Amino acid sequence: MSSGPPVLKNLRLERDGALAVLTLDRPEVRNAIDQAMVSELNAALDHLAAAGCGAIVVAGAGGKAFAGGADIKQLRDRDKIDALRGINSAIFQRFEDFPAPTIAAVTGYALGGGCELALACDIRVAGEGAKFGQPEVGLGILPGAGGTQRLPKLVGLGKAKELVFTGATIDAREAERIGLVNRVVPDDRVLEEAKALARTILGKAPLAVRLAKVALNQSLGGGAGAGHLAERLGQAVLFESEDKREGMTAFIEKRKPTFKGR
Repeated sequence: MSSGPPVLKNLRLERDGALAVLTLDRPEVRNAIDQAMVSELNAALDHLAAAGCGAIVVAGAGGKAFAGGADIKQLRDRDKIDALRGINSAIFQRFEDFPAPTIAAVTGYALGGGCELALACDIRVAGEGAKFGQPEVGLGILPGAGGTQRLPKLVGLGKAKELVFTGATIDAREAERIGLVNRVVPDDRVLEEAKALARTILGKAPLAVRLAKVALNQSLGGGAGAGHLAERLGQAVLFESEDKREGMTAFIEKRKPTFKGR
């Protein structure tokens, strides 16, 4: 027997039969993913796994952002030990490995960790006004929550390198063209389209869908392997760098950073 739903302050969890909608609910900070939200995401997934959820739609509150990334003020103070722990990497891996399909319903900005969360979901439905990007190198770090591993699998290595090295932000149509998102719909239809897609999946054989997800993930080397380890090691080095401190301090102070390459 599953326990009751967890008490959540940074998320909203709604159920409609086997369908769950999980909404990041910090619109005042573009739904930035901080440690408290990570803890609640873990609790929500624990509950949904125990409850036998058949599909999860992940959305962001407020319409302006799916998730604007990690909380920079918290991230600035993380060190190499935090990087090796893989705080955000581990929770995003849980979305990739969750037994039931996960669908990202993206409106507004999906940047940094927000983009990485969308990448960790099985399917991405984007609004016409959605924006995607991995701007981490502008902050003195790299996309360390799965971005360097999942992005190339969707868009190809060359395009992934371009996006990561430049930190560019792309719109929904470009994201669809390169394969980062599955479909683009009007902004006011994103959640309903994602839920409709989830209901289509829920109409299929649950065990078949579950095992198909496992097989599909393994086809591209799913799970935490050498690439994820390399990502965490790289982030551990960067978390101790002067450039990381400068990049994030400049972001908070709203000025252009001066990087020194150390």
